[in-house]
Amino acid sequence: ILLFREAISKRIYELCEIYHYTPNKLAELSTIAPSTLQDMLSLKVLNPSSYVIYQLCKTLKITLKDFYDSKLFLEENLED
Repeated sequence: ILLFREAISKRIYELCEIYHYTPNKLAELSTIAPSTLQDMLSLKVLNPSSYVIYQLCKTLKITLKDFYDSKLFLEENLED
């Protein structure tokens, strides 16, 4: 069972692996401050910004639906 922010972090790491980006490179290309993305990945951000996720999706040329289309986000895998 994962917290939502843990699922976000794991999904970003998965996508970095799939698209062969380091988190820093992805942040750079997304015009997101690397520290912002690093804070999300290290679970320091309690409520990850949908705008940041949108920027990541635009950079990876995927939809928000693609981002959330993962077993990580199934209700039975998440806790409040």
